[in-house]
Amino acid sequence: MTVIDLRSDTVTQPSAGMLKAMGSAATGDDVYGEDPTVNRLEASLAERLGFARGLFVPSGTMSNLLGLMAHCGRGDEYIVGQQAHTYKYEGGGAAVLGSIQPQPVEVQADGSLDLAQVAEAIKPDDFHFARTRLLALENTMQGKVLPLSYLHAARELTREKGLALHLDGARLYNAAVKLGVDAAVIAGYFDSVSVCLSKGLGAPIGSVLCGSEELIGKARRLRKMVGGGMRQAGSLAAAGLYALDHQVARLAEDHANAEYLAEGLRKLDYRVEPVQSNMVYVQMGERAGALKAFAAEREVKLTAAPRLRMVTHMDVSREQIDQVIGLYGDFSARQ
Repeated sequence: MTVIDLRSDTVTQPSAGMLKAMGSAATGDDVYGEDPTVNRLEASLAERLGFARGLFVPSGTMSNLLGLMAHCGRGDEYIVGQQAHTYKYEGGGAAVLGSIQPQPVEVQADGSLDLAQVAEAIKPDDFHFARTRLLALENTMQGKVLPLSYLHAARELTREKGLALHLDGARLYNAAVKLGVDAAVIAGYFDSVSVCLSKGLGAPIGSVLCGSEELIGKARRLRKMVGGGMRQAGSLAAAGLYALDHQVARLAEDHANAEYLAEGLRKLDYRVEPVQSNMVYVQMGERAGALKAFAAEREVKLTAAPRLRMVTHMDVSREQIDQVIGLYGDFSARQ
């Protein structure tokens, strides 16, 4: 039986076409700036998103860290969502490695930050306080897509207050596909964007930070400092280029499968949150651990949590979604 893994879209395997592209990629020493495929990926994604330059790094965590550190100095502050990846799930790197103070605010049900709360969190120009330099948003945020009207309002606020605006765009292309716009439309509201290639886009590794010439110049120096300099990385960059060229439009299939899964669970009387992209959240409460064990016996991998998240991706078919719905039905029958 084929394992069905719904823990995350990070578990995707490279497709045959991607592996072929990786195997034939031209390489060089990227620390010297001599890897042609890395250079092509950086230039291509920067151009696609409307930025001057890009920087290829091993992970989204590093990409976000370099972005925050390029925007903020020691003792500066960034405003961020309480549940945002850069604050909660990236090891406190901004504080530990960048000496940047996070100022978290609560994330709203739609994935946004209340901009009135953001404005209140900005510190006055007083030496008693850290200097607020940056607002960091995430899109998608727990599967929720931020509307363009909200991004416009956030951009206006940061301009008025003299802040930079960074996007953790780990799933930027999911947001773009859902909104039916080019990713550059979303990216255009930000001073820097981190794009993850190893989630729904299906590459085995890598993220790209995009921004101005000055910002990426700072980030490149910081990348070396934190050990992110890679050598013959062209084969990895080729996977990212393949993903951008061939595996963006198909994200709509993942979104449709997520909605199909959610609707199937609702018919079984499970409490499921509205679906916007490729994430399904179901309220399992204390039954989450038992469900995970029950699913594991049937070769289905889930992450146990009271608010249980399932993520659809390119390696999960509609037929497998039917199997998962059936599994939930069998689990209910046992209760």
